[in-house]
Amino acid sequence: MLGLSAGAVAAVAQEPAPEEFKQIELTDQLVTSFIAAQKDFAPLANKLAEAGETPDAALKKELDDIAVKHGFASFLAFEDVGANVAVILDGLDRSSGNFTDPVEKMKKELEDIKSDETIPPEDKKLAVDDLTKEIEISKPLQYKGNIDVVKKHVAEIEALIPEEAGESGPDEEGPPAP
Repeated sequence: MLGLSAGAVAAVAQEPAPEEFKQIELTDQLVTSFIAAQKDFAPLANKLAEAGETPDAALKKELDDIAVKHGFASFLAFEDVGANVAVILDGLDRSSGNFTDPVEKMKKELEDIKSDETIPPEDKKLAVDDLTKEIEISKPLQYKGNIDVVKKHVAEIEALIPEEAGESGPDEEGPPAP
């Protein structure tokens, strides 16, 4: 799970895979440490992208060292914070400030897909099957307090995310950024 840092890019820009997602209770300190760690992880983004799913021992050590420097037990613990932040951002409507639980959001998306007559039948079947499986294995947000913690830091977090990564932001006027 990997714009933010090498590890946080996907953690915040994409939803985590439900079977890999470990829900944790976020605190202001965890989120501010997560944000502060970004500048140290940024130089490793290309290395991590090149390593794919299996970074070598030296890169893993670099990632762990940076995470520990910022108060995390390991890079994995840092990624857990990123995944939890990502879930909140994905469900947060930036205009209203309302949060939609990930499972409820997927259920609505499933209904939208089922009722969309423009999707070819074979594509629709694949999308419905995939989303149905994802809903079955997903769990509702366990720590509702995470919503308020992320809301406090949303501007700082979004400043770290590349424009194209945001899904729930308000509609913007004009052409997309290059």
